[in-house]
Amino acid sequence: MSEGTEDLFQRATRAKLRFESPRGLLSVEDLWDLPLSSTVATKPNLDDIARGLHKKLTSGTEISFVSPTGKSPAVERDQLAMDVVKHVISVRVAENEAASQARAKAERKKQILEIIADKEVDALRNKDPEELRRLLNEL
Repeated sequence: MSEGTEDLFQRATRAKLRFESPRGLLSVEDLWDLPLSSTVATKPNLDDIARGLHKKLTSGTEISFVSPTGKSPAVERDQLAMDVVKHVISVRVAENEAASQARAKAERKKQILEIIADKEVDALRNKDPEELRRLLNEL
């Protein structure tokens, strides 16, 4: 884990971030167990959580004139939550892509092994009877 990612999760856990979902509040750790998306409205998923945070951040007009960043603590907290969700999404998308590539590679390997087996059977069929007897006797 990179230093920036460690800092992100350290800040999130220290702030005890919770994420709103149709089934109640979720912790940072819970995000890893959610699907990327869902067609069931009552099933929590990362896309819906990110959309909710995005909506809060873009419609939020809270501003602080005493904070060095100009953002209210609530906006900073929402931004931290959004950064965490975006990171989890990017990791999960990369993991899904890697798994998909691994499945495709395994399927291709299986096809090649089947073709090799077929060719070996064909080569054995094309041997003359004397050579086949010799091979049989060697077993």
